[in-house]
Amino acid sequence: MFARFATRVLIAMAIAATSACSAWNPFAAHYEYEEQVYLTVDGRATIVVDASLPALVALRGVAIDPASFASIDRDGVRRVIEAGGCRVDSVSRLWTRSGRRFAQVQITLDDVRQPQTCGLLAWSSYALTASAPDEIEYRQLVGAPAAGAVAAAGWNGTELVAFKLHAPSRVRYQNVKLLDGSDGSVERGNIFTWEQRLSDRLAGKPVTIDVRMDATSILHTTLWLFAGAFAAAVLLLVVVIWMIVRRGRRLVAGQKRNAGQA
Repeated sequence: MFARFATRVLIAMAIAATSACSAWNPFAAHYEYEEQVYLTVDGRATIVVDASLPALVALRGVAIDPASFASIDRDGVRRVIEAGGCRVDSVSRLWTRSGRRFAQVQITLDDVRQPQTCGLLAWSSYALTASAPDEIEYRQLVGAPAAGAVAAAGWNGTELVAFKLHAPSRVRYQNVKLLDGSDGSVERGNIFTWEQRLSDRLAGKPVTIDVRMDATSILHTTLWLFAGAFAAAVLLLVVVIWMIVRRGRRLVAGQKRNAGQA
């Protein structure tokens, strides 16, 4: 129970930190549509989608008005996505970039291995299986978009889409390829990114995500190390107190003997 609570707290902190870095770092990649999967080794996942409103319409068929000055707000976005069968944790306040409004939507999945019922995520199939006694394999296949109609989105052909995995344990293999053809590398926090051009995503070019990792989470290992260090510190403190008490008793006994001899 404590491990699950700690995992939720750390995921929330990671989401907040990642969102802040993306919003304020001028050197960070800015994506027109981005899905981030915060996975646990038992299959639970928090999925965060950051996307422009035109991208939500064009890629996921979300029934909202993508115009910059439309009356849609965060509550309206939430209602539409929840109507698609998603369990929405939160929707951010909308912000503007390149003349388009963006929103962040956070969704919880109790088990990625179950059939997907959330319309926003329905273009993906997820799998989490044991590939070895101490290893699990995560696979995600992103298929064709829902192809909603968008007029005058203002795209110029340079827009990117990204799918990110925040791996819960040490990664042994991953199939990341960047747009320049180079192999992907681990980012801070054990994050892996699969990039695609928006034009390719609109055309339905699939994205295949394949990651093999330890079956024991980094958090689980860290908690045990912390518990072991705490227990060792408590034991050391007990030993020090016992030695002080023992020495004090010897001093008192010596003083009594000296007083008796006097």
